[in-house]
Amino acid sequence: MSESTDTIAAIATPPGRGGVGIIRLSGPKAARIGEAIIGKLPKPRYATLADFCSAAGEMIDHGLALYFPAPNSFTGEDVIELQAHGGPVVLDMILKASLGLGARMARPGEFSERAFHNDKLDLAQAEAIADLIDSNSETAARAALRSLDGEFSNTINQLLEKLIHLRMYVESAIDFPEEEIDFLSDGKVEQLLNQIHQATQAVFHSAKQGSILCEGITLVIAGKPNAGKSSLMNRLAKREAAIVTNIPGTTRDVLREAINLDGIPLHLVDTAGLRESDDIVEQQGIERARKEIEHADIILHLIDCTAENSDDNSLVDLPENIPCIDVYNKIDIVQPKNIGNPNSILVSAKTGDGLLELQKKIKTIIGINDNNEGLFSARRRHLNALERTLSHIETGRQWLNQKAGELLAEELKIAQDCLSEITGEFTSDDLLGEIFSSFCVGK
Repeated sequence: MSESTDTIAAIATPPGRGGVGIIRLSGPKAARIGEAIIGKLPKPRYATLADFCSAAGEMIDHGLALYFPAPNSFTGEDVIELQAHGGPVVLDMILKASLGLGARMARPGEFSERAFHNDKLDLAQAEAIADLIDSNSETAARAALRSLDGEFSNTINQLLEKLIHLRMYVESAIDFPEEEIDFLSDGKVEQLLNQIHQATQAVFHSAKQGSILCEGITLVIAGKPNAGKSSLMNRLAKREAAIVTNIPGTTRDVLREAINLDGIPLHLVDTAGLRESDDIVEQQGIERARKEIEHADIILHLIDCTAENSDDNSLVDLPENIPCIDVYNKIDIVQPKNIGNPNSILVSAKTGDGLLELQKKIKTIIGINDNNEGLFSARRRHLNALERTLSHIETGRQWLNQKAGELLAEELKIAQDCLSEITGEFTSDDLLGEIFSSFCVGK
């Protein structure tokens, strides 16, 4: 039996104990299996009180049963949902009964994958389901819901329509050269290409903000020993996450803390102080610190205002391609002078002074403002597809300048394929497998 004609089953509620647990079935045998378990198929889309029995007729539990006939269901197939008491043993017994009657265990994300293949939702909407489940703030949840409702997909489809319209114009002009019109010089192609480029850039900016809301950013605290890195981490985390002492080199390993900044997930990383050391353990900590710094989205470079030669950062050696905020700490003791870096912030990790300004600076660098209305959730693969789209449009612009119509048309075709990857209109099976395997079982 091929997987597309299998009937799948899974526990659709989280592991553990609860008042209610749900078993979900989908596929051609779902109705027959549901009828065998509860004795009678419920009226479509009506919750029905029923007894749940094993294949041998033994009573398992009492609960509610719902039947969603194809194609009017989440997956587009016949779907049965059995709502039982939420004990793991009870749910396992019902699931075993379903499997014994002809279903098989669903793979992670297989229900959503079937909904995608049955045109119930596109790929961006399917991913938004997982983003909604995984959202760790109200802002992220609202953004995921907008994507689930199709706002992101509609924006992409509008871009695709413009791109296809331009392709048709270019290719038709290539196919009918007898018209003796230099279509590449009439200005229309350049105008349309510029409009598409600007629109794609705007979508990329919005998608980048949406990606930050979903996946967050990595914020690495770096600097010399005893600059107050662990104290700042504790202040931002609002708890004693790291040990703080007056002894330089207290932090030997990488410490991580997940925090939320006005709806933005931040992956906060505290690192060992950067200095020359003969201590083998400290050397390993410093090496790990430098690796974390290389993969940071933003670096908080902590500087001790009270230290001699506080402007000497020769040992810090931070990457130039990563946004960096110079954070002058311990202003409760001394006020620094001659600070020329516009990304500098004055704080006291001890008292909390300057923390609000630091948070505002972080949000400014991220590009997120206080008004997140209208944002939709997006993923790194969406950003990658949009970046490739922009690259091919820019290459097409170069071919336009050289009057190479065939090469321009080819770049437009590739750009269209890149955009189509986002909604799944043009997507490889390997990519689909990678996406849906990250979903939870039962969804």
